[in-house]
Amino acid sequence: MMAKRLFDLTLAVLGLVVLSPLLLGIGLAIRVTGPGPVFYRGWRTGRDGKPFRIFKFRTMVVGAEAQGTTTTLNDPRVTPLGLRLRQWKLDELPQLINILLGDMSLVGPRPEVEEHTSAYTEAEQAILSVRPGITDLASIRFVHLAEELGTEDPHAVYLSRLRAEKNALRLKYVQERSFSGDLRILFQTLRAIVAPGPPERRMP
Repeated sequence: MMAKRLFDLTLAVLGLVVLSPLLLGIGLAIRVTGPGPVFYRGWRTGRDGKPFRIFKFRTMVVGAEAQGTTTTLNDPRVTPLGLRLRQWKLDELPQLINILLGDMSLVGPRPEVEEHTSAYTEAEQAILSVRPGITDLASIRFVHLAEELGTEDPHAVYLSRLRAEKNALRLKYVQERSFSGDLRILFQTLRAIVAPGPPERRMP
């Protein structure tokens, strides 16, 4: 869909230009508040199953992912600054770079780690037929994911209770996607972010 790609590129370039002072400020804050890189660049599964490195502002201590890819409620790996960035989803802004690189779209199924995409059913493989996005229906539904995961074995909770629902929402997007639908998801995402509620603490 050339129109969707053009829309993505236009907003990504505009966003990077307009938000550049904020992005630079966040990057500086991460650098001076603790050791480690400014960006988290973990592997995700993209369109057609092709792996890519996602850009995010680092919100966890260095090496956090080695301790698991699911973030618990009150996860001690999340830095104080990272908590604030996650609350307002500011850690996701560098994914505008992924849009420019062609890895992602503004709206599309949120990219997962290979552990989860390798477990897709035959029907769920359709999720990988489109570019993953910064936001989607599942992002809105699970805007405070850590609250639902809790603190006791959140990875098991995710696998047994939440993963199937998230994948169903991803499939729904793929099957019903449209330009007007993308605009609606973007609006609903902004509304969900500014609405009062507990911060989400997801793995980068």
